[in-house]
Amino acid sequence: MSDAPFDPRHGEAVPVAEGVVRVTAPNAGPFTGAGTNSYILGEREVMVLDPGPASEAHREALLRAIAGRTVSHILVTHTHRDHVDGLAALRAVVGGITVGEGPYRNARSLQAGEENPFLYASDLEFTPELTVGDNDEVANADVTVRVIATPGHTANHVAFALGETCFSGDHVMGWSTTVVAPPDGSMSAYLASLDRLLEERHARYLPGHGGWIDDPRKAVSAMKSHRLMRERAILERLGAGDTAIPAVVEALYSGLDPRLKGAAELSVLAHLEKLEADGAVVAEGFGRTARWRPARL
Repeated sequence: MSDAPFDPRHGEAVPVAEGVVRVTAPNAGPFTGAGTNSYILGEREVMVLDPGPASEAHREALLRAIAGRTVSHILVTHTHRDHVDGLAALRAVVGGITVGEGPYRNARSLQAGEENPFLYASDLEFTPELTVGDNDEVANADVTVRVIATPGHTANHVAFALGETCFSGDHVMGWSTTVVAPPDGSMSAYLASLDRLLEERHARYLPGHGGWIDDPRKAVSAMKSHRLMRERAILERLGAGDTAIPAVVEALYSGLDPRLKGAAELSVLAHLEKLEADGAVVAEGFGRTARWRPARL
């Protein structure tokens, strides 16, 4: 990551790469850090990447940064509301073809009686006009971006590559680890997508939150190691006799912001669901209320 503290400079168009500016929305919070980053790609004909939340101030800042240029495409990394709620109002002014992996969907089927606690955070109506998958390209007269499929944070998450720059969305962020919350997301898919990113050779990441990341391979490798260490720690807690997710969170997340307790419980659930699929643990029940124990071999 950059050694410099992240300065969001809300309302300003901040140059972050050749032909790329960042505009950070004023929606700071426990899940968004200093705010959600939108990007404008190109010099003459431009693309907007992640229009951000439904904020008049943010929309006006984007319009100032676009400065009357033609918008060919609006790229969407995923359908969490802080990334797409501003789409309709912005598009009403600038137009552009909407681009994304697809509509929102759960990462796995819901169990009987189960609800998705993060459903409120997702736009269930978004359907891209141009549906894209791994290694697809989207181009205008000025820029060409390549799609990198990165499910995990959500099932429909993608990153976009522009030369040596990768717009990593919420899969790899510049301020915090990524929330992976079943059934919204999947830890198995998230780790596989980290491996997918390690196949690439990018000089920098421009993430959905926080500042740029200037050693992507080091950052992704560290994130993978962190997740695998967390997985081992969860197994150790089960071996020590913890069976309920709240007890595991209490043991492993010291000093946690109380507003993030639910997210931490869902993160532990994501690890446990991966471990269950791997045959390492078994559950009685499902979701955050299940009782978990190591598998007996």
